[in-house]
Amino acid sequence: MSASLSQINQWLQDLHSNGTEVDLKQLLQYQRHTQLFDLTPARTIQSKLAGSYLAKSKGRGMEFDEVRHYQTGDDVRTIDWRVTARTGKVHTKLFREEKERPVFILTDLSDSMQFGSELLLKSVQACHLAALIAWHVKKTGDKLGGIVFHQQQIRELKPAGRSQAVLRYLHQLTELQQQALKLIKTPATQGAAPIQLSEALGQLRRLARPGSLLFIISDFQKLDDTCLRHLRALTLHNEVRICQLDDPLEQHLPARAYGLARVSDGSEPVTLQLGSTKLQQQYQQQQQFFSQQLQQHWTTLGLANWQLSAAMPLLSQLNGRNHGYS
Repeated sequence: MSASLSQINQWLQDLHSNGTEVDLKQLLQYQRHTQLFDLTPARTIQSKLAGSYLAKSKGRGMEFDEVRHYQTGDDVRTIDWRVTARTGKVHTKLFREEKERPVFILTDLSDSMQFGSELLLKSVQACHLAALIAWHVKKTGDKLGGIVFHQQQIRELKPAGRSQAVLRYLHQLTELQQQALKLIKTPATQGAAPIQLSEALGQLRRLARPGSLLFIISDFQKLDDTCLRHLRALTLHNEVRICQLDDPLEQHLPARAYGLARVSDGSEPVTLQLGSTKLQQQYQQQQQFFSQQLQQHWTTLGLANWQLSAAMPLLSQLNGRNHGYS
């Protein structure tokens, strides 16, 4: 059920947003809500750098793991003399290594993300989600990097630590969202081909180190075979989490909508008769098919999928869901 106009206005006031623009004030507020996230690794950390996560490989490190019988080749410095004296057999201590896991966020601010029918543009919700993830990364002490892009520009941020890395990422979000809004208000001109999700994923593939945690924030309207190939390669050595954004109007047309509507895919405008039951059914079937295809891709690739709407505040959707992945 859609929210009332008064509810939407209250939400926008709470978010310090007009629904279409992003500023630093909006994104700073998410540093108070990092408890809604859990970035605990779901797979083995492969990085060779020292850090704050415990790898499944055993060796010398800061975290004691277990005691077992001494085996040929074990370091004599790790012999547990108390257990050895008590049992009469030589035992050695094992430690679980601590390893670093950089976190990368890819945020899609392209033309299809500049859409919203109720509360926020999908691109604005994407910025809010990226900010929440970034603040949590800072809290856990990991290094943060990533990619922010729209159809005419792509920014790459190499991993760095502390608050400076977060603020650097938030600055790119606000700047590129402002640019993206201007682009959709400007008639398209002939020039270089627009930057696609596939290009951004390819760049992320070159940027990310093995053992990283990757968040991909997009509506995946431009998902193609090249994107899937990059995602498949990324999952071989990293943990990838999909953050899929949508809007209620992308699921179904309003039941009580009447009259003519002029819509466009960015190149070819068409006019639709909104009161047509046949059109509503065709539209809903098409959108359901698209959603099913996406789910099939995520299942095939073994990717954790997080679905979020642009029609509700981010925190309202996350409360009680932990990290909410399926």
